[in-house]
Amino acid sequence: MANISIKHLRYFEALARLRHFGRAAEDCAISQPALSVQIKDLEAMLGAPLVERNPKGVRVTGLGEEVAQRARDILRSVEELGDLARASHNPLIGRLRIGVIPTIAPYFLPAVIRTLNAEYPGLDIRPREAVTQRLIRDLLDAKLDAAIVALPVSEPHLHEEPLFDEEFVLVRPLSDAHKPVPSADMLRDMRLLLLEEGHCFRDQALSFCNISATIPRDLMEGSSLSTLVQMVGAGIGITLIPDMAIAIDTQSAPVCVARLPNPRPTRSIGMVWRKSSPLSERLMYLSKIVREI
Repeated sequence: MANISIKHLRYFEALARLRHFGRAAEDCAISQPALSVQIKDLEAMLGAPLVERNPKGVRVTGLGEEVAQRARDILRSVEELGDLARASHNPLIGRLRIGVIPTIAPYFLPAVIRTLNAEYPGLDIRPREAVTQRLIRDLLDAKLDAAIVALPVSEPHLHEEPLFDEEFVLVRPLSDAHKPVPSADMLRDMRLLLLEEGHCFRDQALSFCNISATIPRDLMEGSSLSTLVQMVGAGIGITLIPDMAIAIDTQSAPVCVARLPNPRPTRSIGMVWRKSSPLSERLMYLSKIVREI
């Protein structure tokens, strides 16, 4: 039992989370045979099977589920030991792992990184772009220090620090520039282009238009706001984008931008981190800098 290592726990946690040897090996950056050997070693040390192997995939045993949860707790504590050491130094020196959602990253992150690199050269910024659900999971697993997302996230273990609010704007084909701006009720009957499922901005757009996400509709989806704007320019429909995306995404497409009638749709952008993080004071200081940017 004394021979169980952090490596064993990390590999098994990945397997229990992904339920697939190949994907777990890729997640851990090792070969699948090497991962299999490590899992068998762990089972031998514990004296009981943790997974059931079959052609369709992997099923985690009851003991395996308990071990996986303990492994996550241990791995999180190990990560926070490093955070504790970093927090003892200058507040803005060392590694900073920050996640950003895709509807913010390309428009806001470059300015943040440029400013921080210029003013705090000792800060090693490691950004990651992903949807909110993935960022929250990585935050809770201590794989990220903080994330910039749309609030609220309503996760009891995370602190939410508001940064700013921004409006959504309507993007229409350039030929529609002379037409009256439609109301939210009118948008329900128009061909609204949305981001694919998993993006919180999609849910916010549906909510503003009072459209149920479960109702089948003839809607076209895109993987990015830029793609949606280009489709609008091609005459396929209309879309909503956040204010910060106007300067970048509307320049290369024949579209027009309109402010919607009051009450205008908005979103609140904030920075979130674990309440238990040893870096909390540092991250609060950082959030003030980001807010100024």
